[in-house]
Amino acid sequence: MMTLTGVDILIKRYKVILGYTGTIIMGIGFALLTPLITIFFFQYSFREVFSFLITATITILIGLKLRRFTSKQENITISIQEGGIIVLFSWIGTIFISALPFLIAGELNFIQSVFEVVSGYTTTGLSVVNVSVISPMFLLWRSIMQLLGGVGLIVIMLSAIIGPHGVGLYNAEARSDKIVPNIKKTAVMIIIIYLSYIFAGILLYIIAGMGIFDAINHSIAAVSTGGFSTKAESIGYYNSPAIELITIILMIAGTINFAAHAILWKGKIKEFFSIGEFKMMIFMLSFFIPLILYFTTFNMFSDLSKSVRVAFFEIVSGISTTGFSTVSYNNWNDFGIFILILMMIVGGGTGSTAGGIKQYRVYVLLKSLWWNIKSYILPRNIVKEYSVKRPDGRFYVSDKHIIEICSVTTVYIISFLIFVIILMAHGYGLKESMFEIASCLSTVGLSMGITSPEAPNMVLVTEIIAMFLGRLEFIVIFYSILKIIKDFKFINEKN
Repeated sequence: MMTLTGVDILIKRYKVILGYTGTIIMGIGFALLTPLITIFFFQYSFREVFSFLITATITILIGLKLRRFTSKQENITISIQEGGIIVLFSWIGTIFISALPFLIAGELNFIQSVFEVVSGYTTTGLSVVNVSVISPMFLLWRSIMQLLGGVGLIVIMLSAIIGPHGVGLYNAEARSDKIVPNIKKTAVMIIIIYLSYIFAGILLYIIAGMGIFDAINHSIAAVSTGGFSTKAESIGYYNSPAIELITIILMIAGTINFAAHAILWKGKIKEFFSIGEFKMMIFMLSFFIPLILYFTTFNMFSDLSKSVRVAFFEIVSGISTTGFSTVSYNNWNDFGIFILILMMIVGGGTGSTAGGIKQYRVYVLLKSLWWNIKSYILPRNIVKEYSVKRPDGRFYVSDKHIIEICSVTTVYIISFLIFVIILMAHGYGLKESMFEIASCLSTVGLSMGITSPEAPNMVLVTEIIAMFLGRLEFIVIFYSILKIIKDFKFINEKN
């Protein structure tokens, strides 16, 4: 029997990586066919239909070719590092493929196409598309991208092809809480919960008076905390308390950890409300909504009910990182803008469709600060174990865990400052730059007007990088790139 060398084993594992990447790419190819359903309801030019058909055909063929690298007889467990490489390859491939219809149809240029696609898959919701004139086919494609990006490309693949050995892939998608012990069943459960809320949202929107096509798009965007709208004025177009309330409920549902939803579905109400990050979200909403109401929106509207509606909606949109809006921010005072920036930076729950630093990390950091203060008060000979309540049970917090949280938070803040400086170098103000970068880095989608088709390419590229880093949470990308470099150096040295 031939003994495999280190290089042979490494090449073999990279073939498996390419095979799994091919599976996702092929899935994107089939997803590209979905918007064609609308040809039965709307009229399109040949170029628009062709842009999706040709892209889907080429993508499926590429996916099939790559899948051949994965042998069905091999049961190779994917490590977290290798899962990160699959995530990186899949996302990069998916982004460029998904941008092709915009390019082929002549809707956007290359940078704009990539921007729109990255904004879709990262569930950011910033847009350079004129939704008033673009065809329904492209509007639906934007929503489908948010649908796939919200639940996670890898989670979809796990639900279809991988058994209990896909832990590395699951963690690489910036997820850690398992709803059930088996990863594949966890992925299926996540998709069931996700789609159930979307279908419920569609039904509620229709009852509230929204058209079917708009209801489908807005429900997907709300639950995926994406924020793409079919209207230039976003949810504000409808000026409907009922539609705003439905949207708030869907945004909150999207920003809660899927594992927490599973607990709620099992009827464990008390256990659900005891989860640390959920209590953190309730506290933030209860604290900041009255502040925004008193210091900002109360002075903007003569109608008290309108002031309350705006304060509630915009804070929920910010902290859930959805990006829907009911008003423009041009007449907001600095206090209101600062609070919205803070909400976006904190972001939503871990294991959800939301972005940001995440409520769980902020919760643990605040708790660790309190624990540290208590340690100076308590007698030194007392050994105390500190814990927080998570969806998967009580979790005892180690120093290593706190260091990991601090590392992610530090990288976020450093990236935030760098990107803000880049926007300011292009002539934008500090307030506007901070708002826009917080929106990109936390995958929110709210804007103060910097993001537009007229924005300089360097600004759009900066925002693309910020959205991408924010969605995959920095560390996965950095580790994956370092591993690829290390592996290729090893192959070159041995050859």
